[in-house]
Amino acid sequence: MLKKNRLFTPGPTPLLPQAQTAMASYGAHHRTADFRALFTRVLADVKEFIGTKNDVLVLSSSGTGFMEASVSNLTSPGDRVLVLSAGKFGERWTALAKAFGCTVETVTAPYGETISLDEVRRKLTPEIRCVYVQATESSTGARHDVERIAKLVQTSSDTLPDTLFVVDAITGLGTTRLDVDGWGIDVIIGGSQKALMVPPGLAYGAISERAWQRMETAKSPRYYFDLRKERKSAAKAETAYTPATALFAGLAAAFDYVRQMGDGNLAAGRDALIANAELCAAMTRAGVQALGLKLFAPSSPAAALTAVAAPAGADSTVICKRFREQFGAVVANGQAEMKGQLFRIAHIGYYDYLDTVGVLAALEQVIAETTGKAVEFGCAVRAAQEVYAKVR
Repeated sequence: MLKKNRLFTPGPTPLLPQAQTAMASYGAHHRTADFRALFTRVLADVKEFIGTKNDVLVLSSSGTGFMEASVSNLTSPGDRVLVLSAGKFGERWTALAKAFGCTVETVTAPYGETISLDEVRRKLTPEIRCVYVQATESSTGARHDVERIAKLVQTSSDTLPDTLFVVDAITGLGTTRLDVDGWGIDVIIGGSQKALMVPPGLAYGAISERAWQRMETAKSPRYYFDLRKERKSAAKAETAYTPATALFAGLAAAFDYVRQMGDGNLAAGRDALIANAELCAAMTRAGVQALGLKLFAPSSPAAALTAVAAPAGADSTVICKRFREQFGAVVANGQAEMKGQLFRIAHIGYYDYLDTVGVLAALEQVIAETTGKAVEFGCAVRAAQEVYAKVR
């Protein structure tokens, strides 16, 4: 049987055809009027897509590059920071902060769960210079309550006037509603390879004026990721260093596509993109549970992806391998010590109803063949269709 390669991973995600065409045909030099026009357009679209009045930047790096910049530009060695961690990417914040000499306080939760707000409140002392969190912990499929965490930081502003709130929304932007300015998020980070349907290589974000002011006194070393350099260059419609020009062309095409989803309004298109992810996620969760499988993050599931616990006695590595070999489909295994314990099906960006139904139909086959248990074929698909019909 013919097998098409299909990505059901939380990044990279399926590519937008219009973005592929734009990238393949773009060859302008980055110090020309043509690229400056493209760059200016992309920055304006990033600002509207995020939904902020703050300055925005686009870096030629993975999302981790912007995460590093959010530590190196905002802290000094010895600063006390608070990391809210419930998975591998929360742990990455801890590693980054320690790499730049910060003293790291943590609020942790078991994999698959979300953060205790009471613990956050207890750890928010005047000494905390930055709070770091994920919007979506894509290693576990859990979604953190960014709005309520932001309110904790804001309502403590009398005693915490210098505490900055930084959100890794690399899988959150375009899948989850995030009111950046209204909630007082000082730095928010996105990545090109997620909801915006472009290959990896661009990280984008919005930065508050409070955060820009912090950069003038922060003492951590920085060079390529000196955000002040990028801000000065962006004011001249340039980047500080050589940008990934073709990816900028792809990003512009992606924003045009999202704008079309909103009948010409980019913010409305973003909201439609979020609604699509929420619906596909709800369909997937219903299908998974109809198969008798357990969600790995049942109490606070993300819209970006669904993490599924491996059935008793089964290895998720075998499940992921069967998906790939039998259907050409790539689903994500668990990371590090979670490998073999769970698999992750993403529904981000260029992903729709038929993708959802297709992956659930394949899941029925894979579970039947890898576990030897009786599966009622069609049960997962039917459950997903019922969710869709109810929403419609």
